[in-house]
Amino acid sequence: MLGRDAVPARGGGDACPWLSVAGQSRSIDTRDNELIVLPLSGACVVRCEGQRFLLHGRVSVFDRVTDFAYVPRDSRVEIDSDHGGEFALPMARARRRLAPAYGPAEKVPVETRGAGKATRQVTNFCSPESFATDRLTSVEVLTPAGNWSSYPPHKHDRERPGEAILEEIYYFRVAGKDGFAFHRTYVPDEFDASAAVADGDVFLVPRGYHGPDAASPNHDLYFLNVLAGPAEQRTMAFCDDPTHHWIRGSWASLAPDPRVPMTSARGRCR
Repeated sequence: MLGRDAVPARGGGDACPWLSVAGQSRSIDTRDNELIVLPLSGACVVRCEGQRFLLHGRVSVFDRVTDFAYVPRDSRVEIDSDHGGEFALPMARARRRLAPAYGPAEKVPVETRGAGKATRQVTNFCSPESFATDRLTSVEVLTPAGNWSSYPPHKHDRERPGEAILEEIYYFRVAGKDGFAFHRTYVPDEFDASAAVADGDVFLVPRGYHGPDAASPNHDLYFLNVLAGPAEQRTMAFCDDPTHHWIRGSWASLAPDPRVPMTSARGRCR
């Protein structure tokens, strides 16, 4: 059964991503959406258009980089898990119909981003450069306890050189009992939504600057980003908050946090 849904604020928009957490067995008609089956915990078998993909999955999002399956629009997909599990289903409305595909964990690019207390791991399993879709873009971010991600704050709500219109969803997991983190989304002089987020929370960012996502001490932080927009070409172009853009320049004098990377296709790195 579906555990959580995040419904885009601009319902009826041209390409609004949404996220579901599923378990056990599920059949889905994708209609005009393309989607990815991404194991958060557990393994599963994905069947679509006569093809069968065995997803080896993982124990948890903090355990390793996982494999995944791509499912095109206008398809019926069956997800079976003998032992149960949780499976994220990043979706976006698609114009073109691509073929079903399997994404091996060993081919997923893992990036160390930032430096100092802003060091984090970005797992680019479905970035525009790493995996072909029509509109859907999705990445995973792992942040060691006490560090900040999505920093400096940035936005992607205007079509102009260096910036694209993208709606975004954050799906959070927090390691450890009773852990929490902080997320901020804001438009200067208009609104400031600073919120504590717990394990399993979803935060929609239809517009505005967002960041940081701060992991509390003793609790590693994971979030899944799902993005889509109306542009003809997939992009993750964004614009920093000019007040905080200088922070990127400061990273040259800081060493990356040695706890990053945290995971690979083989398992935990530290």
